[in-house]
Amino acid sequence: MSDFKPPIENFLAREWRRRGAVAWALTPFACVFGAIAATRRAFFDMGWLKRVEPGVPVVVVGNVTVGGTGKTPTVIALVEALRAAGFQPGVVSRGYGAKVAQPTSVTPTSIAAQVGDEPLLIARRTHAPVFVCPDRVAAARALLNAHPNVDVLVSDDGLQHYRLARAFELVVFDARLGGNGFLLPAGPLREPMSRHRDATLINSPYDRTLPPWPNTFALDLEPGDAWLLDDPHQRRPLSQFVGEKVVAAAGIGSPERFFATLRAAGIMPTTRAFPDHYAYRENPFASVEADAILITEKDAVKFGAWRDARIWVVPVQAVLSPRLIALVVEKLRGRTSA
Repeated sequence: MSDFKPPIENFLAREWRRRGAVAWALTPFACVFGAIAATRRAFFDMGWLKRVEPGVPVVVVGNVTVGGTGKTPTVIALVEALRAAGFQPGVVSRGYGAKVAQPTSVTPTSIAAQVGDEPLLIARRTHAPVFVCPDRVAAARALLNAHPNVDVLVSDDGLQHYRLARAFELVVFDARLGGNGFLLPAGPLREPMSRHRDATLINSPYDRTLPPWPNTFALDLEPGDAWLLDDPHQRRPLSQFVGEKVVAAAGIGSPERFFATLRAAGIMPTTRAFPDHYAYRENPFASVEADAILITEKDAVKFGAWRDARIWVVPVQAVLSPRLIALVVEKLRGRTSA
């Protein structure tokens, strides 16, 4: 199968892994980008630009690199862990591609094209209050007004949205870490690797050696039984797809991570990598010969009127270290009346 990612995206992904001629040629632009970002951070640090306290502590789950690293499964797992610890969490998000200008509530019946695929997945998995808006401060205020029982907010991404005050910053990396170490556009970094954070998660099934950074933990994404898109009550363990003619498709930040998960289960799929947040307005599998088509949950929330009876959804569960959860809870309880 062909790779549906734009050529420029594939090109930059390759160049950002090394310090080649292209990366060095772009370093003047990276210096300008870095200077602007550093100045903005400094204005907030010095109080010239004001951070807004929404009224409850905020945990930001984000990254300093471009591309998917596993933030959404982490947000889902963190919401569940906070709930188990006695909190009433809510979630705020930019909602990539969301067609909203004002704070908007996301429910399990919302439409992905309107509110964003990741917030919709979070709402369906956690059933926690979720609000989206380009202005995360406005989203936080609207959520708390609608749900006054919420006592902690989890921000899906938003690490660089400095206006929203936060109690805890959790940065997620995958196996690429910081790539070539350069800032955009010479490399994949939005901010320097040295950026302060309270904890770091490394989502890398290939290398379990963690960098020697303070409060650094491994992130494990465990696949569950696949469920049929046309009938979610029908379930199959991944082992039942071994030996079948399987196509695996993913429109996520790192499709290869999904494909590697299937291969680790003994499945040898033909793969299709779509751009992140791919809309699936039409059936891209109409001419595909396959016994089964395996997709991610993030892809599944975007399927519209068309159906294909061969499509199975593979959920993943982020497994967070108990020590990380304890670290977050301790920080939150130090800032609340609990």
